[in-house]
Amino acid sequence: MKILKYIGIALLICGVLFAAAYFIKTNNKSVIEYETESPIITSIERKTVVTGKVIPEDEVEIKPQIQGIIETLFVEEGDLVNTGDLLARIKVVPNEQNLNSAQGRLANSKIVLKNSKIDFDRNKDLFAKGIISKQEFQNSELRYSQSKQDVSNATSDLQIIRSGSAGGAASANTNIRATVPGTILEIPVEEGFQVIASNSFNAGTTIATIADLNKMIFEGKVDEAEVGKLSVGMPLEVNLGAIEDQSLEAKLKFIAPKGNEEQGAVQFIIEADLFLNDSLFIRAGYSANASLVLERKDSIMAISESLLQFDRETEKPYVEVSSGEQTFERRDIEIGISDGVNVEIVSGLTQDDLIKVWNKTEPIKKGDEEEKEDN
Repeated sequence: MKILKYIGIALLICGVLFAAAYFIKTNNKSVIEYETESPIITSIERKTVVTGKVIPEDEVEIKPQIQGIIETLFVEEGDLVNTGDLLARIKVVPNEQNLNSAQGRLANSKIVLKNSKIDFDRNKDLFAKGIISKQEFQNSELRYSQSKQDVSNATSDLQIIRSGSAGGAASANTNIRATVPGTILEIPVEEGFQVIASNSFNAGTTIATIADLNKMIFEGKVDEAEVGKLSVGMPLEVNLGAIEDQSLEAKLKFIAPKGNEEQGAVQFIIEADLFLNDSLFIRAGYSANASLVLERKDSIMAISESLLQFDRETEKPYVEVSSGEQTFERRDIEIGISDGVNVEIVSGLTQDDLIKVWNKTEPIKKGDEEEKEDN
C-alpha cells in the first residue's frame, strides 16, 4: 500500500511539473506571428510639391492719356477684344486753374502779336523807302512770325485743356482702345469715375486689364532647402484645385535669384510655362500644386520605409532579418533616397534576406472584443 501511495505521489508531482513547464513554455511564445518581406528592385523618385497659382504670362493695363470722367464703358469683364477695339470713352473736365492760365497766355500772346504787327508794318514802309537796313527789317519780320506762332500754340493749349485735343481730334484721346488682343480680366472703374492720365510722375488710373488666356504660366514659391536642386528646363506636373482628376505638363523657365523671408523661411519664386489643351478652359488665378522630380534612380534595391527601425542613441537605421522560424537578428544598413514609401538600400542587405514587419499590432482576443462592445 505504501508503495502505491508513493507511486501516486510521484505521478502527481510529475504531472504538476509537466503542467507548469507547459504553461511557462506557452506563455513565453509570442502571440504575434511576424510576417516578412524581401527587398525589391524598383525605381525611386524624390519629389517636392510647390504651392502656387496659374496666371497669364503677360497682363497689360490700359490707362488714359488725359484726365477726366468715365462717360461710357463699352466692354465687360470676360469679353474678348482685339487691338484697337473701343473700351471706354472719357469726358474731359477742364481744370479751372489750368484753363484760366491758358486763357491768360492766349490773351497775352495776342497783345504781343498786335504790337509785333504794328512794328512789322512800320519797318516794312521804312525799308521800302530805304531808311532802314534789310537786317533790321528781317528782325522785325522774325518777331512778327514768332508772335503768330505763339498765338497758335496758346490756342492749341486752350483747346487741349477744354476738349482733350487740338484741331478737333478730341476722340483720339477721349476714346480708350485696346492696345493688345486678349480677354478683359478686370475693369476696376465704373461710369462716372474720375481718372488720371499716365505721365512721368503718375502711373495713371487703370481702365482695364487685358491678357491672353492661351498663354498661361504657373507661379509658385520654393523653400531654400530645395531651390538649389532645381534647374531651368525641368518638367513639372501641375494639378489645379478647380479641376479634379486632370493635370497639366509644364516646363520650368525661371528661378528667382533672390529669396524673400516669409514666416522665418526663405522662399524663392519660380515660374513655369504651361502646356494647355483645348479641352480645358483655364481661368487666371486658379490655385495649383506643381510636382517636381528632384532626384531619380532606376533599378535599385529598396524596401518599404515601414520596415526601418532607428537606434535610439545613434539614430542610425537598421532592420531585423530572419534567422529561423519567428526568430530575428539585428542588421545595420545604409540607406539612400526615399519617396516616402520605399527607400533605397545602399548596403547591408541582399535580395534573399527576409525582413521582419516589426510594427504589426497584436490581434484582439475574442473575449476582449466582447468586453469592449459591452462597455
